[in-house]
Amino acid sequence: MNRLQYHESMAAPSEDRQGRRATTAPGGKNAASRDAQSRIPEMFRALRYRNFRLFFSGQVISLVGTWMQSVAQSWLVYRLTGSSLLLGLVGFAGQIPVFLLASIGGLVADRTSRHRIVVSTQTSAMVLALILAALTLLGHIKVWEIMVLASCLGLVNAFDIPARQAFVVEMVNPKDLVNAIALNSAMVNGARILGPAVAGITVAAIGEGWCFFANGVSYIAVIVGLLLMVVTPRPRDSHSSGLRSIAEGFHWVARTAPIRALLLLLGVVSLTGMPYMVLMPIFADRILHSGARGLGLLMGAAGIGALVGTMALATRHGVRGLGRWVMYAAMGFGASLCLFSFSHRFWLSVVLVMPAGFCMILQMASSNTLIQTMVPDELRGRVMAVYSMMFMGMAPIGALLSGAIAQHVGAPITVRLGGIVSLAGGVAFALTWPGMRGEARRLILAQSMAGGDPPEEMTGQAVPVNPNEEGDVNDGN
Repeated sequence: MNRLQYHESMAAPSEDRQGRRATTAPGGKNAASRDAQSRIPEMFRALRYRNFRLFFSGQVISLVGTWMQSVAQSWLVYRLTGSSLLLGLVGFAGQIPVFLLASIGGLVADRTSRHRIVVSTQTSAMVLALILAALTLLGHIKVWEIMVLASCLGLVNAFDIPARQAFVVEMVNPKDLVNAIALNSAMVNGARILGPAVAGITVAAIGEGWCFFANGVSYIAVIVGLLLMVVTPRPRDSHSSGLRSIAEGFHWVARTAPIRALLLLLGVVSLTGMPYMVLMPIFADRILHSGARGLGLLMGAAGIGALVGTMALATRHGVRGLGRWVMYAAMGFGASLCLFSFSHRFWLSVVLVMPAGFCMILQMASSNTLIQTMVPDELRGRVMAVYSMMFMGMAPIGALLSGAIAQHVGAPITVRLGGIVSLAGGVAFALTWPGMRGEARRLILAQSMAGGDPPEEMTGQAVPVNPNEEGDVNDGN
């Protein structure tokens, strides 16, 4: 059964793959979906799908707890050690498993149920958070224990991130993928505003342990949402060997120029620019003299900028022009970090970190969207594993390097250097991307046709079927 037939088979009565009641009206339009369209604003159109609504509502609660734990853990390590190097080491321990094992996680996501993987990983993350809470509240917590638990969570994320990224495509129609990814990013960054602010107040009032406990409890919401989903099994190929399948994913990325360029830029920014988050406790304490509450406000300000960025992406209907968004976002992120590194005034720093959050999430979400619309579904888990390696996996190496550099030259100069490299990466991408537009357009067209959707739904305009006819869409990528 080819993929078009598979899409048609999932439109049979009961529930379709996005969890919508499949009541078909004349003209091929879904009656339930049409009714939902009258109730849900266009900016939030991905919420018309039942499974995505369940996923979204559970994640909204859980991610607040995740950000609370992130801020509280950084502050706890800094309070126990006062060392920028150990801050970097904990960040390294928590994320290096993603870099090392995400390719295996991507293979598992392509061969087994992505829904079951996410349920299992979210449950495991809940257990780890509650263990960290118990050790902290009982007063037995040590830095090495934090590192071990962070490493275990990184191992969980190596399987969770590729599966969760690929699972988004199963929850919505391909024509609403841009909006789903934007809303998913908005959800993360809405939590990023609230979570750090609550964490800062909670840490200052009753300690870090209760932040970890709140995070553990918050996972119940997302697990319940996942269990309530109705998911139709998808066809999977499990005949080839594991190593060959993993190599196939890497080979496809390496020989596909637009994907390769997007991932290389993401890796450069994650390695050099993203570690400013790891050093934020030092800025809050030694440079801006604002303590735990100040740390929460700084992290929340970055989240506000990121939320605005995702809302801007949510208004889009297609991928046309996203290549330019990626290049400008990378350059804007680097420039924002440079300006932030010079500030010694707390409220000025709060203002300057907002565009950094805006540009960071805009680059990440736009790259995610472009990659998801270009990759074949049978390779999606493995390609999103490479995406995870570049986005999450390079960050621990950057955290370790930035911690070591900051130990010698200070946090401001370290962040400034990262901003300069990110800015240079954006310029290099801007110079090379125009030559890849034609290939990017052909990949997007091929996947939209394979999914049974008209090309204009993916690009915002009609696209010529002849790959030699470039058309105006090339100017938009």
